[in-house]
Amino acid sequence: MFFGQFLTVMALCYHEAMAKTSVHGNPIIDALLRERGVDSVDAAHAFFSGGYEEGLHDPFLLHDMDKAVARIGEAIKNNEHIVVFSDYDCDGIPGGVILHDFFKAIGYENFSSYIPHRHYEGFGFTVAAVEELAKRGAALIITIDCGTTDIEAVAAARTLGIDVIITDHHEPKDVLPDAVALVNPKIGDSYPFLHLCGSGVIFKVVQALLSTGAYDVPPGREKWWLDMVGLATIADMVPLVGENRILARYGLTVLQKSRRPGLRELLRKQHTNQRFLTEDDIGFTIGPRINAASRMDAPEAAFRLLATTDDAEAATTASHLEKLNNERKGAVAAMTREAHSMLHHMSELPAVIVIGNPSWRPSLAGLVANKLAEEHTRPAFVWGRDGGGVLKGSARAGGAGSVIRLMEEGRQIFSEFGGHHASGGFSLFDDMVHQASEVLNVAFHALGEAAFAPQEATPAIELVPAALDTRFVNEILSLAPFGVGNPKPLFRFTNIIPQTIVTFGQGGAHTKMIFETGLGKTDAIAFFVTPERLGVSVDDHTPLTLLAHIERSSFMGRVQTRLRIVAVE
Repeated sequence: MFFGQFLTVMALCYHEAMAKTSVHGNPIIDALLRERGVDSVDAAHAFFSGGYEEGLHDPFLLHDMDKAVARIGEAIKNNEHIVVFSDYDCDGIPGGVILHDFFKAIGYENFSSYIPHRHYEGFGFTVAAVEELAKRGAALIITIDCGTTDIEAVAAARTLGIDVIITDHHEPKDVLPDAVALVNPKIGDSYPFLHLCGSGVIFKVVQALLSTGAYDVPPGREKWWLDMVGLATIADMVPLVGENRILARYGLTVLQKSRRPGLRELLRKQHTNQRFLTEDDIGFTIGPRINAASRMDAPEAAFRLLATTDDAEAATTASHLEKLNNERKGAVAAMTREAHSMLHHMSELPAVIVIGNPSWRPSLAGLVANKLAEEHTRPAFVWGRDGGGVLKGSARAGGAGSVIRLMEEGRQIFSEFGGHHASGGFSLFDDMVHQASEVLNVAFHALGEAAFAPQEATPAIELVPAALDTRFVNEILSLAPFGVGNPKPLFRFTNIIPQTIVTFGQGGAHTKMIFETGLGKTDAIAFFVTPERLGVSVDDHTPLTLLAHIERSSFMGRVQTRLRIVAVE
C-alpha cells in the first residue's frame, strides 16, 4: 500500500516535497501539510496536537481589552443594566450565548440580550436600536460581531449617556467609533492573529475577565463554552489556521459532549449522532437552522435554542427552527424557479446575471445567487426589498469573477456595498434598479482580465481504490476540521468501474455509486445532483474518472466512510 501511495504522489509531481525530510511519515500527508505551510516536525506536531493553553494568545494583547475588562467589571460592581447586542447570524448568536452563559455563571442577572431583526432592522449597530435600548434602561452595551464601522450609533449612545464596548472582527475604516473600548484583532498591531470570528473575540473577553480572578467561576468552566466558539468559527468560514484551528478542534470536541438540550434536540431530529459530530454537520445541519431564524422570522428563537437549559423549551424551539428551515427551503426554491423563468425569457444570458423582485426577501437572496452563479458559472446579483423599503441583495461570483471589483466599477448604482471576491452584499438606489444589469455588465467588460480574481484550485491527488483503507482514511481525517485555509483533500480515481449507480431521496434527487476499494464496497455520494448532470447513466458500467473527497458519516447512527463526489471526468 505504501508503494502505491508513493506512486500517487509522484504522479502529482511532488518531487520537491518528497526530497525534503518527512514531517509526518506518509508521503501524501507530508505533501498536504506542506501545501498548508506545515514544513517541519515541530509545526506538524502543533498542527495535529496543538494544546489549548499553549496554543491560544493572551487576550490582553487585543486592542482595548484592558478598557473593556475594567468597564464591564465596573458595571457588574454597580449593578448597571448591561445589554448584549449581537448580530443575527451563526457567529453573533453563539457569541451572545457565550456572554449570557458567563453572566449566568457569575450570578449576574441585570443584563438582557438584543438581536436586531434582519428584515426590518438590517445588519449592524444602529441609532434606532440605541434609542430603543435607552428606553429599556441600558447603561452599557456590548456588541458582538458588529459595531466597528457604526460611528453614528455609538455617538447616539454617548449622547444618551450609554457606554458602548465594541467586540468585532470586521475590517475597520479610517475613522473609528468613539466607544469605551474597541476589541477587534484587526485594530492596532498588538494581536498576533487577525482571523478570529466574532464569537472568538467575545470568548477572549470572557477569558480576560476570568483571568482577573474577580469572579467565582470554577477553573476551566469556560471550556464548556467552546462549543459555541467552535460552532461560530466553522459556520462563519474564517480561516481554520493558527488559533482558529485550535478553537475549532476543541470546540468540536465540546460540541460532541455538549449538554445543551436545544442543541441535542436539534441533532436528534436530524438523526445526527452527537458523538461523531463533524464540521460538515455544522455546515449542513446546525448552521442553516440557526440562520433560518433570522432569514424567516425573529432571530431570538435561535438564541433560545442554544441558551436554554429547559428540556421542554428546547424541544419546542428545535421544532420551530425545523419548521422555519423547511419554510426557508420552500421560499428559496420558489425564488429560484421564478429566477429560472426570468432567465429563460432572456434572448441571451449576460456575462453577469442581475435579477430580482421587490417581493423577494433579501435575506434569501444570497442562497439564490449562489445557486444561479454555480449553475451558470458567472457572477450573479440577486435583490429584493427589505422591511424598511430598501432594495438589498447579495452577489456570488460562481468561481468566475470578483463581485467586489464589479461593484467598485459600477458603484454609481449602489447606496452601499461590501464583500470580497467570492461574495458580497449591496443596497441599490431605487432609481437605478432598472439600470443595474447594464451597468454591471458594462463594468465586467470594461475590467477585462481584472474582473477575474485569482482562483485557488485544490490540486487533485491521484489515488488507486485499493489504497483507500482504514489507516489511510484515519490519516486523511486527522487533518480536519476542514474549511477555509484547510480545504478537504481532493482525490482523483482514474479508470474505475462503478458496480452500481442509483438515485435516492425524494424524486431521485441524489446519486450514489458503489465501488470496490481497500475498505470493501464503498459508497460515493453526490447530493442534489442527478446521474445525468454527472454525465453518467444508471445503466452505465464503463470506466470513469472520479473526483471526490473522503468523509465519515454517522447518519441514522451508522458510522460510514464514503466518498463525496465533486465531479466525474
